[in-house]
Amino acid sequence: MKVLVVGGGGREHALCWKLKRSLSVSEVVCAPGNPGIARDARCAPVAAEDIEGLVQLARDEMPRLVVVGPEAPLVMGLADRLRAEGFPVYGPSRAAAELEGNKAFAKALMAEAGVPTARFETHTDADAAESCIRKWGAPIVVKAAGLAAGKGVIVAHDVETAVSAARDMLAGNTFGSAGHKVVIEEFLEGEEASCLFIVSGDTIIPLASSQDHKALLDGDRGPNTGGMGAYSPAPCVTPAIEEEVLERIAHPTIAALRARGIDFVGTLYAGIMLTEHGPKTLEFNVRFGDPECQPLMTRLRSDLGELLLAAAEGRLAGKELEWDTRAALCVVVASHGYPGAFEKGQVIKGLEQVEAAGTIVFHAGTAEHDGQLVNAGGRVLGVTALGDSVRDAQQTVYQALRRLDWPGAYYRKDIGHRAIEREA
Repeated sequence: MKVLVVGGGGREHALCWKLKRSLSVSEVVCAPGNPGIARDARCAPVAAEDIEGLVQLARDEMPRLVVVGPEAPLVMGLADRLRAEGFPVYGPSRAAAELEGNKAFAKALMAEAGVPTARFETHTDADAAESCIRKWGAPIVVKAAGLAAGKGVIVAHDVETAVSAARDMLAGNTFGSAGHKVVIEEFLEGEEASCLFIVSGDTIIPLASSQDHKALLDGDRGPNTGGMGAYSPAPCVTPAIEEEVLERIAHPTIAALRARGIDFVGTLYAGIMLTEHGPKTLEFNVRFGDPECQPLMTRLRSDLGELLLAAAEGRLAGKELEWDTRAALCVVVASHGYPGAFEKGQVIKGLEQVEAAGTIVFHAGTAEHDGQLVNAGGRVLGVTALGDSVRDAQQTVYQALRRLDWPGAYYRKDIGHRAIEREA
């Protein structure tokens, strides 16, 4: 079958890479794609948020399945439009995508469903938000309620930082309209993990566990980013914890949506904090994580095209996933200066040598200029490898990265350190 993938980042490259290797898939088309994706799919120059352009592209290409990668087109209702045209779509409706697009909605739904999560208040008034922050004290978490490209969460270790963050968000200074409503949350202590599920109707199939590093700097310090690396499996997520997350978080959430008349088809991503009182939900996303998707697709042995089509067509029940028993680890290579200002158009060389050292290089923010590969975004590459352990995979990636010829590159040197400590 022909599959149309929407998006042009590292997550979408990993999906296209895996779909190309699926026996059920004859052709992959990606819109808009990127130079790396072009090795695994035919790219069409239609932006991921051009809803009308994507609907017309689907009419022209007539794919058997459409897979929507990023959150923004899902929140904009792309899946609804495509389903109305008769296309099977892997990706939730606009109403279901509110789980990620509106953190206030997600927290209210969690409270309604009894899903364990942090204590919270939602505010649109800066004085009321400040009052809450001063009453609760620090550390405390301030979140923009809307989409903010993975950067709308401020973990404040003092009250004044939290107050400033909330006021900046509500004034529209930091995240525009995404911050016109804020969620104030208690700070949860523990270790964070990513639990992803393939969902279709009442059927929920867990993916292998994974863990990402959101902080910019080694030692999990510095500002939050969209993710500086990830690995799978996550040793902190035991089989008992996996079962608890499925039964206490995933199932009640999907049931609460269905009680509101909302059917969920796609990936439910639960960001989990493993606290002394058990797993608690930090956030929901409605798509594969980025960079968690890269190690997950590297480990997945099942036919991805068949799996996603079954979910889109309501035939997911009874499906079982097969995984490579080895670990996979992805290190994100970013433009120096990210998540702040950075220079674009820098030439990137040496990727053939990096891949020859036993890695897969997934492209995110790359472009071609005058026949040369250049950086065009903040997070640029996801260098990924398999290994008998997380440590083995880590060593393969970092040894390969020595061959990268791009002076403007920045990457963390300790991705996977928590898992490696457990392995030791």
